[in-house]
Amino acid sequence: MKQPEYFQREIYIARIRPFINTQMIKVIIGQRRVGKSFLLFQLIDEVKNLFPNSDILYINKELYEFDAIKNYADLIEYVNENRKNKSEKCFLFIDEIQDIMEFEKALRHFFAAGDYDIYCTGSNANMLSGELATYLSGRYVEFKVFSLSYTEFLQFHKLQDDDESFQKYYKFGGLPYLINLKLTENEVSEYLKNIYNTIILKDIVDRYNIRQVRYLTDLSVYLADTIGSLFSANKISEFLKSQRVEILPKTILEYIDYLSNAMLIQRIRPADLQGKELFRIGEKYYFEDLGIRHAIRPFRANDIGQILENLVCHHLQICGYMLSIGRNSNKEIDFVAQKQGEKVYIQVATTLLEEKTREREFGNLLEIKDNYPKIVVTLDNIEGVSYQGILQIPIRKFLLEFK
Repeated sequence: MKQPEYFQREIYIARIRPFINTQMIKVIIGQRRVGKSFLLFQLIDEVKNLFPNSDILYINKELYEFDAIKNYADLIEYVNENRKNKSEKCFLFIDEIQDIMEFEKALRHFFAAGDYDIYCTGSNANMLSGELATYLSGRYVEFKVFSLSYTEFLQFHKLQDDDESFQKYYKFGGLPYLINLKLTENEVSEYLKNIYNTIILKDIVDRYNIRQVRYLTDLSVYLADTIGSLFSANKISEFLKSQRVEILPKTILEYIDYLSNAMLIQRIRPADLQGKELFRIGEKYYFEDLGIRHAIRPFRANDIGQILENLVCHHLQICGYMLSIGRNSNKEIDFVAQKQGEKVYIQVATTLLEEKTREREFGNLLEIKDNYPKIVVTLDNIEGVSYQGILQIPIRKFLLEFK
């Protein structure tokens, strides 16, 4: 197999590297076209460097040559027939494994055999984590891949950090294939619309046998228009009804789950800052890739507040933080980010030049009495400013330096 050229994405390789040549199954999940396949190629090269004579087998269900692998039995048969050296461990790489029926049975078989090091990718979070948790509890480790960070975007496109590059990033998003296109509205939008349609049709409509496709697309457009707003199925149902689209709240909740499972959107739940209890109402949703968001809901200048919030959410997840929305009585913190026992509180504001905005954003954070870091991220290009220990950071600096 001749591998294509790729850009290194060390942030993910560094997380997976400690598990290379262990029996733990490595499961790599992410929205379509975020670069999972190329991450597999990087891992194959890692294995070749560490074990020059290794037996490597690569299967990609999006390629025609593997179309005959329909189910778990076909997969086991193919692997048995194509192993080069059955006396050595086989490093098995399977791309888009969710397209193989009952794939988890094959993984259980390979795991039990004991002479496989398994890596697989998939584009459906619920199917992979849910079904693997049932069949392979404690035998796999999951890694989530996101579209490019701002740092990666600059590296991939060979750009310098400036206002123009930042605008390209938040307008066109971070899908890696964009390096093959001219970064123009028409060309990028056409490509991203095709990706969106593939996600809708292949990852949701076909998988869940949805008949009312328009309801699903109308809902996704609504979510694109209300990034970072508190979610209410009843309110969405009433709004869509006013647009002559009849969707029951129950159906809306089901479709939200489908969109989340396909990783088109990211769900952030609220938590009580005092009791630390996660609520089941008042969730917020953000897009995995802003370029796709803008392909279905064209960017407008007054969207910038939502866009900044989405950028911060995306960056924090890339950095490995678990996120929730902070609630303290009637006050709200945009993001409570936690990682390895540490915590940081983050507010996002377009500008802090107005006194009322400063009072609101800083005031909400000042009511939190613990000593964890507190940050306000803004579009203002002002560095090194702090207020009673709360740091104000420009968005570009945050995306480039916060880890």
